[in-house]
Amino acid sequence: MKCSICEKEIETTFLGKIKGNYVKVGGKLHPVCNVCFNTNREDIKTKINK
Repeated sequence: MKCSICEKEIETTFLGKIKGNYVKVGGKLHPVCNVCFNTNREDIKTKINK
C-alpha cells in the first residue's frame, strides 16, 4: 500500500495492518505513512485533495 502524500510504500505488519495512519477525506479513507502524518498534520487534507 502506498502513502497518499509521498507515494512511498508503507510497511505492513505480519497480520497485514499498515504501520501508518488512515485519514478520512471526503468520505474516503486514505493511507498516510507515519513520516508524512507527523510532519504535515495541518496540510494533510489539502495535499491529498491535489
